[in-house]
Amino acid sequence: QVQLLESGGGTVESGGSLRLSCSFTGHEYSRWCMAWFRQSLGEERVAVMGITNGGRTQYHSDSARGRFSLSQDNAKNMIYLQMNSLKPEDTGLYYCAAGPSCNVGTFTQPELYNSWGQGTQVTVSS
Repeated sequence: QVQLLESGGGTVESGGSLRLSCSFTGHEYSRWCMAWFRQSLGEERVAVMGITNGGRTQYHSDSARGRFSLSQDNAKNMIYLQMNSLKPEDTGLYYCAAGPSCNVGTFTQPELYNSWGQGTQVTVSS
């Protein structure tokens, strides 16, 4: 059973930064696709970034490009989402997700991920 646990959310002012963490247990990290999704109030979950092949390949959504980055600590089974230049529209509940495979055309599809964390709230004030 794959288990994911997010942390690091909070409230920041527009232009600020946050780093979200996701701990990953129950499966071999290097063989999975992992991604961060954001769900804003009243909206569907949208993919922010994905990482696969043990961290060798990363995918960005248009909103994340140039502002967000992913990193990993394989020894600790952790992935991190560094978010800079935050905007009010980045506000939402951020979920870590894991699935068996993904690519640049599929990492945005929530139905491909079979394990989800509880989410961590990010609020960006204007």
